[in-house]
Amino acid sequence: MRRWQWPQSTNLSIRFDSGTLRAGRIKRRPHFLDVRSVGIRRSPPRRGQSCAQVISRTGDKRIALTSGEYMNDASRANRGDVAHRVTSLGILAALAILGAGLALFLHRLDAAEICGANEAVEALAVQRMVERGQLLFPVETGGQPMYKPPLFHWTATAIDQLLGQTTVTAFNLRLASAAYGLAGVALTMAFAATILRPSSALLSGLFLLASYQYVSQARFGRVDMTLTFFETLALFLFLLWVPDRRDALSAGEPDTAGRREAARWLLAVALGCAVLAKGPVGALLPLLAIGVWSVVARRTDVLPRLVTPGTTALTLGIAASWYGACLVGRHYGVLGLQIGAENFGRFFGALGRMPSWYYANPLLLNSVPLSLLVPFAVFAGLRARSPAMAPGDRQPGAGSRANRAVLLLAIFWTLSAIFFSIAAYKRKAYLLPLWPAAAVLLAWWSEVSLKVRFGRSARRALAATCVAMIIFNFFFMPWKEKQGCEGSAYGAIAAAVNHAAATGSPLFLYEINDGAAPLSFYLDRKLSVLNGPLTAAPAGFILTTPAAWRDYAARHSTGAGGSVAPDGIARSGLSQVLTISGPPALVLLRSQR
Repeated sequence: MRRWQWPQSTNLSIRFDSGTLRAGRIKRRPHFLDVRSVGIRRSPPRRGQSCAQVISRTGDKRIALTSGEYMNDASRANRGDVAHRVTSLGILAALAILGAGLALFLHRLDAAEICGANEAVEALAVQRMVERGQLLFPVETGGQPMYKPPLFHWTATAIDQLLGQTTVTAFNLRLASAAYGLAGVALTMAFAATILRPSSALLSGLFLLASYQYVSQARFGRVDMTLTFFETLALFLFLLWVPDRRDALSAGEPDTAGRREAARWLLAVALGCAVLAKGPVGALLPLLAIGVWSVVARRTDVLPRLVTPGTTALTLGIAASWYGACLVGRHYGVLGLQIGAENFGRFFGALGRMPSWYYANPLLLNSVPLSLLVPFAVFAGLRARSPAMAPGDRQPGAGSRANRAVLLLAIFWTLSAIFFSIAAYKRKAYLLPLWPAAAVLLAWWSEVSLKVRFGRSARRALAATCVAMIIFNFFFMPWKEKQGCEGSAYGAIAAAVNHAAATGSPLFLYEINDGAAPLSFYLDRKLSVLNGPLTAAPAGFILTTPAAWRDYAARHSTGAGGSVAPDGIARSGLSQVLTISGPPALVLLRSQR
């Protein structure tokens, strides 16, 4: 039997799942609480029941007592067996979710060829790294070095090395995104397990696998999933590191200083890797969220302990490594594109402008009905506050850790949505880092709100909805991806061109814009872009569009009325070698100048 005493004037408030007790008056009385005018006494509860969180208000001071699971003496003998059984079941369920994620991410991953310019640009960089050893500055079409930080590309290259792959394909390019996506699901469930019930941790994993954007980007060969993983890792590491107030820690608490110190240094590594994934925004948004959280939660005391010379040097060393290589190698154009156009330029409209409400659709309708619930969870998270600990309390309550976590995640979600809405240029993929945070927030909100109001059936309905959406995505994603490349045949076109034009011969691209990157990837040979007129084309082969060839032929025709005269075209030094119906429709010319 344990007893806590307060002065007679204390205004006592007890919070628990089934009701609230204030100043000794019970709305719904749990059988194991005995309230008296000067204190509270806990009678032994039945096995597996939770003790309420007790809050005492004395003036402006707010004190929280422990909250957790208690067992009576009769059940203590079975405590180890129960814990072992729950842990084993939880681990098996988590492994089942990860297995479902693996199947979801890898199922027909190469159903569609690389047909989009955005994915093809990343594929070209990985191709140059894997097949030609250009690890720092792989050259794209036209001799332009890659201008994005290379962490995604290095990861894809490392995976190919581990698998013994010497040729880049659509499958092993996207495998890097799938690996980061699966690691993000495991990370989210592991973190949620530290602040929520095991069932809620599993639910967070289901939420993430049911999110359309998260799954689609895990099957797409771009840098966004890499950025998402390291931003999420940085936030979770901060929450694992951030200490409770000094007066809340008693001498009997287990020493966690070593683990917290490791989390602090790993946080510095994660921030540096986030910059190497996509640029300064990778560290900016997590740090901004941490700064706002420290003010809102009145924990500005953590900032001097977090940002130290050592951790700052580590973050900057990792983040600036590639940028420093650009300076040493005098790739000033790469720096200009990366820092100028890719980061600040797109924010201020250098790449175009979209309306400020552009993200309303992807935020709310991306994964209906789950995405419609996210704003409610975020709003509840913004209202969460971590109660201060009383001197002499044994350990911080689980509710305190959960409130602290969901407040930061809700702030990160809100700041990111506002930040990218203000930016002039917008892409749906910019919202990808919000989904792991949203998964934890939804799992927490379903536990503290939906379950209390509607019972366990509400959470079961959510879990069933997630499972149905996962099954749907398993079949829908490959079909959708193939539909997006319907009609394109870049691989077949490249094979025909390489057969007609000897690999060692010069090959030029003329007036080919959107299809240049996919063509370059599948041609897998040295290419040059012909910027001048066709009349100035050097000896070799030229790949162009039928419209450009017709225009040239009409201007060099000797026939009446502008009709095409083959002999006149031949005298101009160009001849048609191959006609490709496409799509895209192309013409292969040969220049004999």
